[in-house]
Amino acid sequence: MSMRGKSRRDVSSQRLSNVVSLGLIAALTVSACAVSACGSSERGAINDASAVDQSKREHYEFGPASRDGIGKFYMGREISHVMGHLGAGWLERPTRQREERTDLLVENLPLTESSTVADIGAGTGYFSFQIAERIPGGEVLAVDIQQEMLDIIESRKAGGAPNNVKTILGTERDPRLPEASVDLILMVDAYHEFSYPREMGQAMAKALRPGGYLVLIEYRGEDPAVAIKPLHKMTAAQAVAEMQAIGLEWERTEDFLPQQHFLVFRRPLASNGSP
Repeated sequence: MSMRGKSRRDVSSQRLSNVVSLGLIAALTVSACAVSACGSSERGAINDASAVDQSKREHYEFGPASRDGIGKFYMGREISHVMGHLGAGWLERPTRQREERTDLLVENLPLTESSTVADIGAGTGYFSFQIAERIPGGEVLAVDIQQEMLDIIESRKAGGAPNNVKTILGTERDPRLPEASVDLILMVDAYHEFSYPREMGQAMAKALRPGGYLVLIEYRGEDPAVAIKPLHKMTAAQAVAEMQAIGLEWERTEDFLPQQHFLVFRRPLASNGSP
């Protein structure tokens, strides 16, 4: 999730004193010795590398990075930088509900009391715990790639927050959710920061049960009145194109939130194959 170009004073918060600084999650790599340990031949390793290069050529383009981007482009959109765990105070700011009407967001999620929900890019659990209260017979899977964020969630659980929230340490390519295991995936101001949106998207689509929903919340890129840096916003058209590319069906786009799109997608009931 992103600080959206706000001042450093907004980010500074007393809550950060409770954050356990374990260091940022390093990018996952596969070493040559690990390949050897798996019994792969040198030729196999070369073929694997070629396949990765082909995938990059097929889905991504690379160029000079803008101030807020990483110089990697997907479907014409430059991917933005990721907000680190030191921005936790911004996610929990007291004015957030009023500014973003997060209460309306949670109220309009397609949930039942026994839903299994994955909050991807869960951060401090701001939405995870609110959703958990709505589904007393269900479960929220709070997924993040930063262990520091998950530590905050576990600390909140220990302090009395709803315990039907389970933390999962994901990767840049995989949320580590079992196939066809969740009824709803929620992403709030997080998707535009994914370094591998194609791979993450495919993994998320597989994690949805047939007929399951994906709700994508992003600041409205079409609206110049939304005072957020351009790379931290998305147009509805861009979002729909990217979700359709991973095999999800667009259902509706709602703009009842003050600044953000509320986009609803669904995994088809009958699948003709992997996205």
